[in-house]
Amino acid sequence: RMESLPEAVLIRILASIPAVDLVLACRLVCCQWKNLVDGAALWILKCQQEGLTGAESQENAENWQNFYFLSKRRKNLIKNPCGEEDLQHWGEVENGGDGWKIEELPGDFGKEFPSEEVRKYFVTSYEWCRKAQVIDLRAEGYWEELMDTTQPKVVVKDWYAGRSDAGCLYELCVKLLSENEDVLAEYKSETIAIPQDNDANWTEISHTFSNYGPGVRFVRFEHGGQDTLFWKGWYGVRVTNSSVTVEP
Repeated sequence: RMESLPEAVLIRILASIPAVDLVLACRLVCCQWKNLVDGAALWILKCQQEGLTGAESQENAENWQNFYFLSKRRKNLIKNPCGEEDLQHWGEVENGGDGWKIEELPGDFGKEFPSEEVRKYFVTSYEWCRKAQVIDLRAEGYWEELMDTTQPKVVVKDWYAGRSDAGCLYELCVKLLSENEDVLAEYKSETIAIPQDNDANWTEISHTFSNYGPGVRFVRFEHGGQDTLFWKGWYGVRVTNSSVTVEP
């Protein structure tokens, strides 16, 4: 009989069951199973079994069940971050000058990107070019109680570079929005100026939102820039590999 099994053995049996079934079915069987599913030991074991307890994990995580689900669900929520689909998925596009253009790396007077997986980038023109994406967190699987109570980290990253023969400007603005799209938290970079005759190296910019309070339902990501020489064509800032992730 299952109830006669030592708790450690029962935890090992339960750990072999898919996580969703544990939460939706197994915890309803009896008080003992509910306590095990709601406890840390079962989820620590599942994390260990599935390689989710590396250096990035927190041994003192208060809620290992949420840690497990967030780790399994972690992905880049920005669609088309490198221009492989032209401007698809990017909205509120502002096409100053000659507008946005997608080019192959490294591009004229450019440098290769640190990752070989990134093959393209977006480039701006001689007047301000901006583009944005709004991420619906519930549609991506991050339920309201999780966002309101656990408030997992929202990690934002972007990469930018200039071409070595032209100066340019770059800006990043990310907002956490409520159901009614009220701004609950915001990060706005300074206007970053890259001088002419720069090294054309790619630079990463990042920000982590935490302890942002309840009510977050959307993330609005916007970036853009222009060149500072006002040359016709595409001599402005280059951007690629943008990302928004929800993490433990």
